[in-house]
Amino acid sequence: MVGYDEMWVEDGGNVNPHWRRLMKDLTKLGDNELERRRTDARRLLRENGVTYHIYSDPKGQKRTWQLDPIPLVINSQDWGAISVGLKQRARLLDMILRDIYGPRRLIKEGLIPAELIFAQQGFLRACDQVQMKDLPHLVLYAADLARGPDGRMWVLGDRSQAPSGAGYALETRMAMTRVMAEEFRRTQVHRLSIFFRHLRSMLASMLPHRKDDPRVVILTPGPHNETYFEHAYLASYLGYSLVQGDDLTVRGGKVWMKSLDGLKQVDIIVRRVDDTFCDPLELREDSHLGVPGLLQAARLGNVIIANPLGSSILESPALMPFLPNIAKHWLGEDILLPSAATWWCGQQKERDYVLANIKDLVIKPIDRRGPSVFGSQLSEKQLLELKNRINAAPYMYVGQQVLSCSTAPSLRNGKIVPRRVLLRTYLTAHQGDYDVMPGGLTRVAQDEDALFVTNQTGGLSKDTWILADKPVHQASLWPSIRQMESLMAGEGVLPSRSGENLFWVGRYTERSEGLLRLIRTVLSKLADYDDYRDESDQVVLNHLLETLTHFTWVYPGFTGEDAQEKLQRPRLHIMDMVLNREHRSSLIGTLNSLLQSAYNVRDLWSVDTWRVVDDIDENLQYLSSNKTRFSILQTELDSLLASLMAFNSQTQESMPHEHGWYLLNVGRRLERALQLICFIRTCFVQYAGEVPEHLMLEATLVNHESLITHRRRYRSVQHIFTVLDLMLLDTRHPRSLAYQVDKIMSLIGALPQQSPSHHLSREQRLILQASTEIKLAEVEKLSNISDELGTRRALAKLLDSVERRLEKVSELLHQRYFTHTQSARQLAPTKLELPA
Repeated sequence: MVGYDEMWVEDGGNVNPHWRRLMKDLTKLGDNELERRRTDARRLLRENGVTYHIYSDPKGQKRTWQLDPIPLVINSQDWGAISVGLKQRARLLDMILRDIYGPRRLIKEGLIPAELIFAQQGFLRACDQVQMKDLPHLVLYAADLARGPDGRMWVLGDRSQAPSGAGYALETRMAMTRVMAEEFRRTQVHRLSIFFRHLRSMLASMLPHRKDDPRVVILTPGPHNETYFEHAYLASYLGYSLVQGDDLTVRGGKVWMKSLDGLKQVDIIVRRVDDTFCDPLELREDSHLGVPGLLQAARLGNVIIANPLGSSILESPALMPFLPNIAKHWLGEDILLPSAATWWCGQQKERDYVLANIKDLVIKPIDRRGPSVFGSQLSEKQLLELKNRINAAPYMYVGQQVLSCSTAPSLRNGKIVPRRVLLRTYLTAHQGDYDVMPGGLTRVAQDEDALFVTNQTGGLSKDTWILADKPVHQASLWPSIRQMESLMAGEGVLPSRSGENLFWVGRYTERSEGLLRLIRTVLSKLADYDDYRDESDQVVLNHLLETLTHFTWVYPGFTGEDAQEKLQRPRLHIMDMVLNREHRSSLIGTLNSLLQSAYNVRDLWSVDTWRVVDDIDENLQYLSSNKTRFSILQTELDSLLASLMAFNSQTQESMPHEHGWYLLNVGRRLERALQLICFIRTCFVQYAGEVPEHLMLEATLVNHESLITHRRRYRSVQHIFTVLDLMLLDTRHPRSLAYQVDKIMSLIGALPQQSPSHHLSREQRLILQASTEIKLAEVEKLSNISDELGTRRALAKLLDSVERRLEKVSELLHQRYFTHTQSARQLAPTKLELPA
C-alpha cells in the first residue's frame, strides 16, 4: 500500500520505537495464538451483548461488535501535539456555535458567507438566540482523524450533535484488557475512565444549585437505533436514566420524566437523538422520537441539552475551508490540526476547481441530504449528472481531497497485514477548557483497497493505546464523600417505560418456562402412548395437548373441529406450536418477545445477567434453525429451560429489590397463576375417569415440579384432594395458586401508591378478594363432581373468579403505571400525511 504506515519509520526499514515492545510480544504469540485471542474477544463481546446495527445486515441488532485484537499505538509526544490541536478546534467550534445562534458576527464580519449557514438543514431557525449563559455549548465533541502521507494528522470530519462511539471505545478497552492482559500491562497505556469522570463532573457543574445530585438522563431513539447498545452501556456506566422521547413530557416550561412514582423534573438531557427529531412541536413534526415543547423548555433555561439543538451545523464540511481564517481572526492563532483540503462550491473560483478536478475528489453535500460520492468511481454519464446538480445549486456541495489514510497492522485470516485506519477521538468540556479522551475508537478498512472506513460498511474496530511515560494509576468514577452523603437518600428513579418492560420480562420469562415444561410433559406422555398404546394415556395426552393450545393461543390447534385428526398425528402440530415464527405466542415467539423486552432495558442488567440472556438467545437461534428435529427437541428444551432458570436466579439475586424488581416479579407471579388456572381447568374441571385422572394428577405434579413435595407431604396417597390442596390452597408451596396470589399482594403493596397508606387501591382490593376466595375454599367441595356430566362446578367457579380478578389486576397496573408511556400523536395531519 502507498502512504504512511503507523508501525514503520518513514524509510520503511525499521519498526517505530513505540511499536517495538508490542510487535515483539505479538511475534512471540504467533498467528494461531493471535487468532485464538480474537475468537476469545469476539466471544466476550457477544456474551456482553456488544452489538452494532448495520441496516443492510440481515443479522440486524444481533450483529456482534467486530474487534481487531491488534491495537493502534501512538506515543505520548505525538498524542500531546494531537491533543493540543483538538482542544483548540473544540474551543473554536464552541465559539462558532454560540455565534451562529447568537449575534452572527461571522456573517457580519464577512468570515462566512450567509448562504453557507442559512441554506443547510443543520441550521435550525427555531433555535435562534437559544443560549446557555456562561456555559459551554459544545459539551461533547468528536473528530475523525487520519494521518496523511506526510505523517501529519488531518481532520476528516467533526461530530458535534450526538457523537457516537465513546461507549464502544470503553467496552473495546475492557475486552482488550482481558484478552491481551499481559501485553497491556507491559505497554503502560493511558486509561479511559478519567475521561468519563470528567464528563460526569462537567454535567454536574452545569447546575450549581444541584451540583451534587442533578437529574441527568440519556435520550435514546430506542432499541432499533444502530448504537443502542452504547446508549444503554453509558447510561449504566455513568449511572444515568436511559429514556426515550415518550418517557419525557414538558409541563409549565419544564421537562419531567414519567416515573413509577410520578413526574420527576429533569435537569440535563444528554441526547443521542438527531436534533431535528427532538421536538415535533417546533422542529420535525412527523417525529415520534422527541419531546413536544422541549425547545421551549431549553429556551426558558429550564433544561440543559448536551449538545444543544442545532449543533449539527458544525458537522457541515462547508465550514472546514473557513476555519483557519476564523481561528486567526478570533483566536489570533494558526489552526493546529488542519482539515482535509475542502472547496465550497458556493464560491466561483472554488466551484470551477471542483468541476475541473471532480474525478480526483470526493463530493459531499453540505448537510445530510445525500451520501458522499467519489468521482473516481463514477461513469462519464454519472459525472455529467453530478456536475449538473452542482451547477444547479452550487452552495449545496463541497469537493474534498481524497486523503490516503495511514495503515496499521491488522489481523486478517490469521495473518498480520496492513490496513487503512481512521481514528475517532472524543472531548468533553471540563473546567473552562476541554479534556481529550486518552485513546479513542479506531476503525479499520475491511479490504485493502477500501476508500471508506466505517462500521456501516462492515469495517472492524480496534483499541487505541496512547503510551504513557510512566506507570498509569487507575481512576474511579466514584464521587467524593461529600457527594456520596447527598446520594444516600434512596433508590434511583425508574422510568415508566422501563417498569413496563420489566413487568413483561417477568411475564414472558414465566410464560416461556411454563410452555417449556408443558411441552416436555407432552413429549413424555406421547412417548408413553407410543410404547403402550393405552387408552388412558391417550386421554391424558389429549388433555395436555388441549392445554398446550390454550397456552400458545395457536388456535384451533387441538381444540377445533379437526382436533381428532390432529390428535392421531400430533408431532407436526406440536412442532408448529414450538417453532412457528408467525405465531407470537408460540414458544419461539414468546422467547423473542422476552429477548426484545430484556433488550429494551439493557441498561438495567448486570454483565452476568446479560450473559445468561445471550445464552437464551443462542439456544433460541439453534432452536429456530432447521437443525431441530422432533427426536432431539426435548434435549434442546432442557438446555433452554436451564438458561431460563439461570436468568430467574440472576434477577432474584443480582437486581436490587426496588420498584423494577417488584414489577418484574409481579409479572412472573401473575403469569404463573394464570397458567396454573388454565392447566387445572383444562385437566380437572371435567372428570375424565378414574385411571386417566390418576395419570393426569401425576403429570400435573411433574409438570409443576411438585412431585417430590407431594410425596413428602402426603406420603403414598395421590388423590384429587391432595393435588388440589397442594396446587391451589397451600400458601407455603412456591408453585401453588395461593402462594402466587399472596406474593402478588405483597409486591403490589411495595409499589408507589397514590391513595393514603391506610386505604387499599383497586388492585389491592381485587387481589385481597382473590386471596380470600382461595383461603375460604374447601378442597372437598372443589373436588366434588356436581352433575351427571362430570363437571366440578365449584372448582370451575373458583378458577374463573380468580382468573377474572388477576386479569383485572394486570389491567389496573397498566393503567396506573404504564398507560402514560403510550406515544403522543399529532392531532393535525403532518406534511407526510397530506394529499399531494
